[in-house]
Amino acid sequence: MTEEQAVGGAPVALAARWPDDTREPLPLVGDERELLTRYLDWYRETLLLKCTGVPPEALSERTVPPSAMSLHGLVRHLAAVERWWFRIQLAEEEVPLLYYSDDDPDQDFGSLEGDPAEALAAWRAECERSREITAAMALDATGTHARTGRPVSLRRVLIHMIAEYAQHCGHADLLRERTDGATGH
Repeated sequence: MTEEQAVGGAPVALAARWPDDTREPLPLVGDERELLTRYLDWYRETLLLKCTGVPPEALSERTVPPSAMSLHGLVRHLAAVERWWFRIQLAEEEVPLLYYSDDDPDQDFGSLEGDPAEALAAWRAECERSREITAAMALDATGTHARTGRPVSLRRVLIHMIAEYAQHCGHADLLRERTDGATGH
């Protein structure tokens, strides 16, 4: 179903919303923390919507060759990214990397072993821990950037994560459409 909105007196077709969309509309105003965290959570919820209703075996299908991407791989990748930025760099927790080893640095996309439901559970747990870390820090608070040893602020990490999720939600749109034809924003 297409929504229409009058812009300058002319109707404009807007993209259809995702069926059964439970996301709260994004705020049009708010302080910086609210806007950054709400946008990041909106993209997290978007990724989950793109995976919802897909049979487990289809989550691992690589439907856009020659790309090695799959919905399962995206979930694994974003769980690893959440851990890397929030737990390892900002909170400086000593936890192992997820879906990565020196022997297999592309485990997130390349090695889709394991149940997609387990990957979703790991991703949800990482998102929850990221929210806890975010709530406990000021936007200007810093951790240590693991590759450079330089300070990195929570604000910078939130902006990076919004960009990371926006990119990968675009990938998820294509993968989901190729899986079962479902579209929406």
